[in-house]
Amino acid sequence: MSPVRDERGSATLLVLAMCGVLVLLAAALAVVTAMVAAHRAAQSAADLAALAGARGLAEGRNGCAQAAEVARANEARLAACAVTGRVVDVVVRVSGPRWLGQTADLAARSRAGPAP
Repeated sequence: MSPVRDERGSATLLVLAMCGVLVLLAAALAVVTAMVAAHRAAQSAADLAALAGARGLAEGRNGCAQAAEVARANEARLAACAVTGRVVDVVVRVSGPRWLGQTADLAARSRAGPAP
């Protein structure tokens, strides 16, 4: 006969390990969600900046200056602006989430002008 082993407490270790995995998955999901939200904010800021730039050009003002002002109002910074005729191309950047070692800024591009 073999002696009976005491297995009390083994379920506690299993539950602790599962909780650790769940916390890690939740943190990763939170980072991904924050990055998606920041990218959507960048795209919205780029679209609005391009529209403001095109509107400024149509009214005889500096389109890139108008785009930079609208980007700033949307908590983004204008990274690039190009005017070709009456079309404004912009690239804006927003700060990405700074969780779990993420340091990247997110960029978005947009273009606006009159219909051809």
